[in-house]
Amino acid sequence: MENLMEKIVSLSKRRGFLYQSSEIYGGFAGFWDYGPLGAQLSYNIKDLWWKTFVSGRDDIYGISSTNIMPKSVWEASGHLEGFTDPMVLCKKCKKRFRADHLNDASKCPECSGELGEVKTFNLMFPVEVGSTGEKSTTAYLRGENAQGMFVNFKNVIDSFHPKLPFGLAQVGRSFRNEIAPRDFLFRAREFDLAEFEYFVREDEWEKWFSYWEGEMENWIDLVGIDKNKVHKVEIGEDDRAHYSKRTIDFEFDYPFGQKELYGLVYRTDHDLKLHMEHSGVSLEYTDEATGERFIPHVVEPTFGIGRTILAVLLSAYTEDEMGGEKRAYLKLKPTIAPIKAAVFPLVKNKENLVKKAQEVYANLKKEIPSVMWDDNGNIGKRYRRQDEIGTPFCITVDHDTLEDDSVTVRDRDTGEQERISTKELVSYIEKAL
Repeated sequence: MENLMEKIVSLSKRRGFLYQSSEIYGGFAGFWDYGPLGAQLSYNIKDLWWKTFVSGRDDIYGISSTNIMPKSVWEASGHLEGFTDPMVLCKKCKKRFRADHLNDASKCPECSGELGEVKTFNLMFPVEVGSTGEKSTTAYLRGENAQGMFVNFKNVIDSFHPKLPFGLAQVGRSFRNEIAPRDFLFRAREFDLAEFEYFVREDEWEKWFSYWEGEMENWIDLVGIDKNKVHKVEIGEDDRAHYSKRTIDFEFDYPFGQKELYGLVYRTDHDLKLHMEHSGVSLEYTDEATGERFIPHVVEPTFGIGRTILAVLLSAYTEDEMGGEKRAYLKLKPTIAPIKAAVFPLVKNKENLVKKAQEVYANLKKEIPSVMWDDNGNIGKRYRRQDEIGTPFCITVDHDTLEDDSVTVRDRDTGEQERISTKELVSYIEKAL
């Protein structure tokens, strides 16, 4: 679809999905604020992920660790040494670029000026912890969620005595000082990650790697990403992260090219072993049945929430013709749609219709909170507005409602309408969720 990315960015701003951070001050590159609809969409996706991979299972334990962690954690994990990108600086315009993203490493893509030598740039954000009256300590905003789970491995073992295999999961913010943030949500400096570390015996890692590969494929379909645009790519040794022995990237066909969406990594016992060495605390697992002690190995599925939202929006955006008019709508899965249903009176100047519609709206909202009221403009305009934000159902209260207590429910994708009793309305919508 021509100019698809421009259409998504425009829709996101216009309808309250996403805004550039600090826009009234000229914006802040690499940072994005979620508007009312974007925040709800993000929450719905994270909630679905949590139900799918954590609360819906018996072998994964959810945690929530801090965003700021001490320098010692990142020294042990290798991030202060190995979490880097190659950077070049233009001698003329002074802009920075990732050297591995340039077609010509000698000429600036912006001003054609001469580029300087390639330097290593660490992506971690340092922060100073402590008041001005005391000695401050350098800490770091986390570059990944994983380390919060590794340093809490012993705590969970001591509290819950889980049996292998088991996982630790969390959803939360990560921060990377990207050299050149770009492509909307794809490469940002602050973003949400959903990931878990699945602890296994070394001789079983291939079995569980294959298992989670299949579960990630199922998730892609569940959340509404077009699986025909997703490709699995085996990452070679030279391109893998410093902690990885095997990596598969799930890449998506974005308008700007085929790029990473999710990652599946076999981290071996790299992290637990290093934290054990640096902290002096045993992170061995004890098999309570046999007394065997060993350091588990780890399979890690990682899901970027921002990239999920971008892929979902790109997959859902649809243009067609309905009733002789062109329309654009988001064909979102009802489970993640920010608004599940919209309620309107047929006309807004009939007091009895408006009162009944408000009653239907209030009763529905008690059971399904993400319901919107809309009485602005004619019915056709209301349909188009709701279609554009992906609302699966539009509910119209008309004169027949006053007689038989039924309403018209319109399907977003087909435009088909059905009369439903108000008593059956909640169950009718919940079936789709």
